[in-house]
Amino acid sequence: MTDLTLYSMPSSGNSYKVRMLLSFLGLPYRHVGMEYETPELAKAHETSTLPLGKLPTLELADGTRLPESNAILCYLAEGTDWMPTDPIQRAKTLAWMFWEQNQHEGTIAVRAALLVYESRKHLATPERLAELLDAGHQRLAQMNSHLSEHDWIGGGAPSVADISLYAYTHSAGTKGGFDLDQFPNVLAWLDRFAALPNHVALDEIPA
Repeated sequence: MTDLTLYSMPSSGNSYKVRMLLSFLGLPYRHVGMEYETPELAKAHETSTLPLGKLPTLELADGTRLPESNAILCYLAEGTDWMPTDPIQRAKTLAWMFWEQNQHEGTIAVRAALLVYESRKHLATPERLAELLDAGHQRLAQMNSHLSEHDWIGGGAPSVADISLYAYTHSAGTKGGFDLDQFPNVLAWLDRFAALPNHVALDEIPA
């Protein structure tokens, strides 16, 4: 029996982040999948299973439930190679994670969601999609510039910053319609990340 339970949305990049780190760390866990607008998710909201009302949520052995994907990454990575111990490198890593939620997700992930989820397609007006496409390409250009001088987002080694940004970037082309060919450094970084031992794909869901 495992001490960890992950409540996650299998199709969500935010949930994917946590599944990736659990795999990289070799930590066993129980997976409870709840997709958008399903009875299971509605029940979780009704029973206050999800702090802040959001997926993913990680439940610890003592019943403590941790929300927010990047906060969960920081908790799990503490004391491992995935979280830098040097204060400057740690701050840079966290800065990219804050940027991911504040800037990257709001363009890359939102455009994909408007195109993928049926219940959101009425919001996918040509004007909104064009706005998100332009803004998303600007975010990808920022990453591309940074990766022209660094192999990894947070510094000299893979970190939780890479996990955080990989989750929605890797599917930005297929789900969001972004032109990743414009950003060769981003593509090379995606390949490096996918080649890491114990990497799992978005559709590799625990039984």
